Amino acid sequence: MSQRGVVLVLFFLVVALCGGYILFPEVEGLEQVFNPRPVHLLAVGDMLFDRSIREKGLSSNFEHTFSCIKEELMRYDFVFGNLESPITNNPSVSQGTKPGSEHNYTFTSPPEAALALYTYNVRLVNLGNNHMLNFSREGLLRTKEYLDAAGVRYFGDPDSAEEERVARMDIRGVPLSFVNWSDWTSDKTDHTVAQVRKEAGAGRTVIVYTHWGEEYQPPLPRVRALARSFIDAGAEIVIGSHPHIIQEHEQYRGKWIYYSLGNFIFDQYWNEEVSTGLALDLSISTDGIAVEERLATLSRDGRTCFKN
Repeated sequence: MSQRGVVLVLFFLVVALCGGYILFPEVEGLEQVFNPRPVHLLAVGDMLFDRSIREKGLSSNFEHTFSCIKEELMRYDFVFGNLESPITNNPSVSQGTKPGSEHNYTFTSPPEAALALYTYNVRLVNLGNNHMLNFSREGLLRTKEYLDAAGVRYFGDPDSAEEERVARMDIRGVPLSFVNWSDWTSDKTDHTVAQVRKEAGAGRTVIVYTHWGEEYQPPLPRVRALARSFIDAGAEIVIGSHPHIIQEHEQYRGKWIYYSLGNFIFDQYWNEEVSTGLALDLSISTDGIAVEERLATLSRDGRTCFKN
């Protein structure tokens, strides 16, 4: 072996023994270059900061609301879910009302809700749902202003063209696209399917988050067909909201469909179905998505706590 060859062999031997720090002095370890840790997200269901949640939580800027789960939420890269109301500076018209009364389902969360979301690591919310226009388009505009100011991103914006309702982000080399389907704000099924296909075709991991179906009922046949069409188009997982109960889940073509996660922050307590929510612990890499389930309990004192 030539002298130059001996020098090269010795050089690479030293590099190996030093764990790569000579070539990568600012990297904690070579394994983080070649095997970055998966993206760790938590998907949750419906979140409301009005009615009794507002009453019990607003005085502490909703610290009380999150007090049982705040440390757990910070374990994730971020948390995402459905924001079930606009955020405005309008006074509440639902707080103190009785179920079934005129304004009991007309929601507005206070501006403090946007900062609370960011503070407790809920950094992405879905706006495509049946309550986002409760205070008209003006309420939607205020919502986006408050979320922007707080640093909370959103997708499913019903005020945007269908192809602009996607949230895209790249985390540790994993390109993510969040696409919404809503029975109330999405234009046509084929538009959403085409958007999923476009995002997947660009090599992105597509998460479809939906607001669909009937409240307190099992998944409808059309919902099942819709979910499978998103998987057929390239979605890695489909996650549902709106029914306010945990619905069944299934694997289709090796991908998970969760038809409804139920409630996460909400003031429905009349039975265990509505006061128990499902959260999905997602580990996402370029190889796909691994899912672990977590159950949450909604308490009458306005707090949400994890069971596991």
